[in-house]
Amino acid sequence: VQLVESGGGLVQAGGSLRLSCTASRSSLDGYAIGWFRQAPGKEREGVSCINSSGSRASYVDSVKGRFTVSRDNAKNTVYLQMNSLKPEDTAVYHCATGTELKIFWPSGVDACDAWRFDSWGQGTQVTVSS
Repeated sequence: VQLVESGGGLVQAGGSLRLSCTASRSSLDGYAIGWFRQAPGKEREGVSCINSSGSRASYVDSVKGRFTVSRDNAKNTVYLQMNSLKPEDTAVYHCATGTELKIFWPSGVDACDAWRFDSWGQGTQVTVSS
């Protein structure tokens, strides 16, 4: 699966961006999708994950209440709506596909860990100025 992210850019603190993740030559149906970010000099961080139907989603604590993940399977696209952006949100954002049962456990546990994901996009830069 070849993933392409878009929607990044430069925004002032408090502003909003919507990132998109789509597959260029295949379907995202059946895959869980994760959004991850990496800032210079920092480790990659899981931001949010969504299951294949869109009925389950998880978020890292630092973005809860500000970011919303969603998907439109008819458009083969997953979105990350980012509101109330902060300078610490500055990073390259990547989306990735993963096997749903490895990430969203039937027990209710959400395991949005990077190592559980298989295919990754090249990323889109998000820069938030203060």
